[in-house]
Amino acid sequence: MKQAGKFYGIGVGPGDPELMTLKAVRTIRDCDVIVLPVSNRKLTEPLLLEQNEMENRAVRYLESCTAYQIAVQTVSELKEKQIISLPMPMIKDKEKLRKIHARGAEVIEQFLEKGWNLAFLTLGDPTVYSTCMYIEQMIEQDGYQVETVSGIPSFCAAAARLNQPLGEQEDQIHILPGSYEAGEGLQLSGTKILMKIGKKMGQIKEFLQGSSQDICLVENCGMDDERIVRSVEEISEDAGYYSLLIVKDRKR
Repeated sequence: MKQAGKFYGIGVGPGDPELMTLKAVRTIRDCDVIVLPVSNRKLTEPLLLEQNEMENRAVRYLESCTAYQIAVQTVSELKEKQIISLPMPMIKDKEKLRKIHARGAEVIEQFLEKGWNLAFLTLGDPTVYSTCMYIEQMIEQDGYQVETVSGIPSFCAAAARLNQPLGEQEDQIHILPGSYEAGEGLQLSGTKILMKIGKKMGQIKEFLQGSSQDICLVENCGMDDERIVRSVEEISEDAGYYSLLIVKDRKR
């Protein structure tokens, strides 16, 4: 194992800054450099925002990074740290994504070699459909120390907002990404959690019309513009990216 800095993949929770864990807050404060994922396709190379350099063109990416906007409400020290914005475009080309992730890992390792600790901030929990893990695994394979700091997943926070259990007794719980075939997933027994489904909402509504299952949509859970919808008819087809649908078999 190389004697260098350490990389942390940190989940900041679903949206409410009060749901950040004590460990996440402490680790962010202790790290030298913060790494943020940026989906804006205009960013093609990792971009460094120097400490107190608020005129840097990377500043605008801070405003669009939800994980940063959540964390900075609790960890004001973020404003004084160096920040690396990493390109994380929402594309499906696996080879292009691999190269993008490899380039991000390469830049991070340059800072690790200096003995600096870096924190990659991500929504929810890093282990649930997060780009953070691609980077973290590459860095670990290259011999550097890594640690995953868990955060509250959006589906747990959504269930809490609804005051409903996700699973009881022998209930199965299925977590499905937006890319999953909706019709097949909704036929599974138990509780179905469909994440990041904005683009497929119209298709999903068709499958759910006339369903005897309990249905609830939570959009932007824990954020200022949070919205909760409890019927298929009221669900908008232009629901946002951070839309989560909970579909439960009705108890007899």
